Amino acid sequence: MSGDDNPQHIDAEFAASTRFHGVIAHGMWGAALISAVLGTRLPGPGTIYRGQTLRFLLPVRVGDTLTIRVTVIAREPEHRQVRLACVCVNQDGHTVIEGEADVIAPKESIARPRTTLPEVRLSSADGMRRLLDHVRPLGSIRVAVVHPCDELSLSAALDARAAGLIVPVLVAPRAKLEALAAQAGLDLAGIAIEDVEHSHAAAARAAAMAATGEVEALMKGSLHTDELMAAVLATPGLRTRRRLSHCFLMQTPAYPRPFIITDAAINIAPNLEQKADIVRNAIDLAHAIGVALPRVAILAAVETINPNMPATLDAAALCKMADRGQITGALLDGPLAFDNAVSVAAATVKGIVSEVAGRADVLVVPDLESGNMLAKQLEYMGDAASAGIVLGARVPIVLTSRADSRASRIASCAVALMLAHHYRNCPP
Repeated sequence: MSGDDNPQHIDAEFAASTRFHGVIAHGMWGAALISAVLGTRLPGPGTIYRGQTLRFLLPVRVGDTLTIRVTVIAREPEHRQVRLACVCVNQDGHTVIEGEADVIAPKESIARPRTTLPEVRLSSADGMRRLLDHVRPLGSIRVAVVHPCDELSLSAALDARAAGLIVPVLVAPRAKLEALAAQAGLDLAGIAIEDVEHSHAAAARAAAMAATGEVEALMKGSLHTDELMAAVLATPGLRTRRRLSHCFLMQTPAYPRPFIITDAAINIAPNLEQKADIVRNAIDLAHAIGVALPRVAILAAVETINPNMPATLDAAALCKMADRGQITGALLDGPLAFDNAVSVAAATVKGIVSEVAGRADVLVVPDLESGNMLAKQLEYMGDAASAGIVLGARVPIVLTSRADSRASRIASCAVALMLAHHYRNCPP
């Protein structure tokens, strides 16, 4: 792109064969990212460069993931002069570029339309640590862990306990639990066990405990999802006026904030009334995690209303319901295609003027199949971290898959903890 075809810069094999192995010209694109941060975020649009010194410490190659950090280290307010320390770190935690920049900060905040060039997005890779730091002051909640009769689900309950998130009550056959713990080397000392005969009985007993307030959340173990959900639906006092729905809370390096995908696990082909409850449940979750006015994107394949595409009609109806006060606590827009929902640049190209487009906090999918594929694509190909939770009952329900990682299970318990505290003040 720059016209520099020096093999020392663009051919890693050639560079490796010479004694000057160090710097490949892709590092200059890393330096350009520093300029992008200064010009768009800190200090922001209107920033004037006075000078910059950079040291290229390690190679930057195609495929690397770079994190750019700028820190104000000196200010001269009278002339708005600012000195910033600039650091570029690769995916292995190695500093590849470092230096300082001297700039003149803008006199006032400047906002202007974004270009349609690829967006610069700042992301954080320490989401799990920040999530646990956020919920730790809340204290733990008592959780019925339903039939955790395999090593993965039992370990997850013990891990969440060790993280200070839950006080588990294991609802399962005692003999089976003790044999599993002995085989896996897990310590059940001090953990309450509700001894039941089988998984059906475990689901029924756990649901009854939730209905009477003995526990503040449910956590799925090794039984089938429909077995647990059937017990929840059949238990008086545990249902609410809302339909049960599932939310994935996700964070990916390609998007600057956590976001919710719903419903990708329970409602197969929801109608308009059911989608309204799905949206309301997602808004509740957004409020519980601290998003005061979430932006809700109702997804479809296109951003225009097409009578032959029911998802676009439902999206329009949901937005009108929000206009009329039938859905509250959020900003809704739709139909929006996925790219318009998450990319300001894509929305600008399409001429979409919206408070939601490009900045969605909640993605409402047309049906379970599309939502499930979207969530798993983001997780397996987009390096997204996820947590899964069911809303619409009196208590949050941690619903994890057998393929979920330990981090995902702990994150789901952390989200359940936040929801349980939210429900103390705002009962569902």
